[in-house]
Amino acid sequence: MKKLAIASLIGLSGCVVQAPPRTVYVQQPPRVVYQPAPPAPTYYQDTAPQPQQEQEQVVSAYVEPPLVQPEPILVQWAPPPMLVEIPPPQPYETAVWTGGYWVWQGNWIWAHGRWAAPPQFGYCWIHPYYENRGGAVVFVNGFWAAPGVHFIQPSLQLHLTFAAVNVGVVAGIRPIGPEGVFIPAPPGSARGLIVPAPIGTSPAVVTSAPPIIHEGMRVHIENNSHNTTIINNNTNIVNNVTIVAPPGSTANGQAFNKAVPAQAHLAAQMTPVVRAMAPEPVSTKPIPSYSGAHGPIALPPAQTVHFNNQPSPAPAPVQHMQAVPQQPSEPQHVQPTSQHLVMPAAQERYQPREENANASLQHHEMQSQERIQRMEEQVHPSIPAPHPVSAPTYQEVKPVQNNQANDIRMREEMERRAMPVQHADPRNAEREKEEKAHEKEHEHEHER
Repeated sequence: MKKLAIASLIGLSGCVVQAPPRTVYVQQPPRVVYQPAPPAPTYYQDTAPQPQQEQEQVVSAYVEPPLVQPEPILVQWAPPPMLVEIPPPQPYETAVWTGGYWVWQGNWIWAHGRWAAPPQFGYCWIHPYYENRGGAVVFVNGFWAAPGVHFIQPSLQLHLTFAAVNVGVVAGIRPIGPEGVFIPAPPGSARGLIVPAPIGTSPAVVTSAPPIIHEGMRVHIENNSHNTTIINNNTNIVNNVTIVAPPGSTANGQAFNKAVPAQAHLAAQMTPVVRAMAPEPVSTKPIPSYSGAHGPIALPPAQTVHFNNQPSPAPAPVQHMQAVPQQPSEPQHVQPTSQHLVMPAAQERYQPREENANASLQHHEMQSQERIQRMEEQVHPSIPAPHPVSAPTYQEVKPVQNNQANDIRMREEMERRAMPVQHADPRNAEREKEEKAHEKEHEHEHER
């Protein structure tokens, strides 16, 4: 019995009892959906749209555009309203108007416009890209695109972090308007407002639009047979864009509907409603485009935006008045000036003076002629003028006929007066004197 118990214990020791398997639930990783980073309360000003200040300080500089599409950046607040910048005439046919919009450099600064040549043949200019995404602004700076290169819109699945902000910058207002692509508001508009527009629209198209105080303004593209200008290197081919706004969005409370040129330099040349003039850069040297790898760079000092909205004075209307005869009065003594004086209307009063002046001039001319005649007579003495017929001494002045020496002198004098004055060679003159001396000697010998 004891052995049987020991055997049973040995048999039981070889059996292993396994517990049921434990169920473990593995949760799948969540799907990555783009969400902007939480707003920084120290930067945002979540208030109603604020009107543009007339003493606003902005940084204006030339920005060197990249030759490839730059990486998109995420900015916490909307760009300010547009400024007015009138382009100069196009210097040459291939020049392209670049700049004239807001770019990010640790703060929104004004990229001053300028005419520039494409870096290489076939390159085309791509306008900047603004997008309202989740209450922030996705920004891509303008750039030169190589032939065959198209603009790539930032993907919605792209995760972006807020761009760096310069120290001491006062933040603005989040974009006020629908989500999607937009351009800054017209000059003089309330801060934070944006204007939805198609991709590739130049921000300068709203230069001549009225300022807005509420959202509602839009930019539309009308494709027709007359639209032959390329906005960018995509398939959008337009020549004009149409800006529309309801009455409640504009500052003057009036609806707006106007077609403007799609080309930046033509749109910027149109007459603005609010002349918020862009300051001239303090340096002609361009600054590099913003890069998230390097962060913000040192910027030039800010300048004041001047608002010049006073209309030019209208010319006074021309009043047709009847001429009233003026009473003769004493002439006024006017100091002589370098300008030409206008003759008074009553020229009759000055006529006697003109006659006296003419008479005096004739008198001076006669005196001058007499003076010149006397000088000639002193140099070249002439034969006295014959007396009148009534003078009894007319025949008495005739020379003696048998005086040969007198005849020779008279003949020589007449020949000398008849011949023009010539500057003879001194040697010839001496030779002539010798010949005349010999002739006189021969005459004296003949008389003897």
